[in-house]
Amino acid sequence: MNTSRRENFRKTLRHEQPESLIVDFGGNPLSSMEGRSMYALLEHLGYDIPDEIDVLPFGKVPRMDERILSRFDIDTRSVGEILRPADSLHSRISDSEYIDEWGILRVYTGMYWEIAEHPLKGASAGDLEHYRWPCPDSIDMAQIAACAERARQLFEETDYVVCAEHPVYGIFELGCWMCGFDDFLMKMALDEAFVHRFFEIALRYQKKVIEKYYGALGKFIHYTSSGDDFATQSSLFVSPDMFRRLIKPYFKERIEYTKSFTDAAYLHHSCGSVFHIIDDLIGCGVDILNPIQPKAANMQPEKLKSAYGDRIVFHGGIDTQDILPFGTKESIEETVKTTIEAMGRDGGYILAAAHNIQEDVRPQNLIYMLDAAKKFGRAHWQERQNCQ
Repeated sequence: MNTSRRENFRKTLRHEQPESLIVDFGGNPLSSMEGRSMYALLEHLGYDIPDEIDVLPFGKVPRMDERILSRFDIDTRSVGEILRPADSLHSRISDSEYIDEWGILRVYTGMYWEIAEHPLKGASAGDLEHYRWPCPDSIDMAQIAACAERARQLFEETDYVVCAEHPVYGIFELGCWMCGFDDFLMKMALDEAFVHRFFEIALRYQKKVIEKYYGALGKFIHYTSSGDDFATQSSLFVSPDMFRRLIKPYFKERIEYTKSFTDAAYLHHSCGSVFHIIDDLIGCGVDILNPIQPKAANMQPEKLKSAYGDRIVFHGGIDTQDILPFGTKESIEETVKTTIEAMGRDGGYILAAAHNIQEDVRPQNLIYMLDAAKKFGRAHWQERQNCQ
């Protein structure tokens, strides 16, 4: 009898060799598709697509179409979303401009919502006490109940691995968005009182949302996501010491609080080169690290597996900067094969693209990737293991 998806997921978390590699495509908001890319894939596969495609607000990606997930036998399904309180600064200006719940002005540029104004740029620690923060008690509980019902149905009626998408933003990225990267990074260096107070307020908000959200969904999920970009392509935004002193305590408390409401594994997403704080992420309670950008410094699959492969699960790894946009069938298949061989030894790897798919990736290249995942991660997995 074939091992179930969920048992393969559990083996992956335990760093045991699963019978079949877990493949994630749209199972969380960090393994999905941006812009019109999903609709281009649907059209390429011969499926109908809607005449009108909604522009979603920042922080939301379209739920992956079930026809795609079924076609490629994807193991994961997602529920939930970023929650927006009714009592907040949110207001719509036009079809291409709005102020979000944190007071950030966002402008649509054709594919992304770019930040046009930072409401706390130049602010002092005292200003934080008078700012109008979003009120978590005004979140629509019916929205959470609907997410919980979808999670329950997936959990009880299917064999899919269920992910609860994160309902809140990360504290570091939120600081950079509200103050501007230059201003917030300067504050990290020169105004620790501001940073600590900002993080205290953000964590207090996070914990109130976490209690509502995971209190409803927690027993119906297998892993949950979070996102907070700590790095660039070449290095961390701040030194490891500054990360440990200013960010880590709040990040750890968020994860510990989340895990008090659910037994789900905790996936954290950070773009870029986080190699030098992976020990810290593990210490904070991160079980799964996403997205593994192989072109970022020190993030090559072999190096990561050798250094941390028995302590954390890796998620992602299939390059979205070069291979998927510009690769051939042969180069994409070879990348999938070598990534699985490097990161999938003795479990501990979930295959996914190294971030959300952009519009520059041809649908056929996605088909090459997903078919290769099945070929090398499933059909021939045991055969390869027996030959070693």
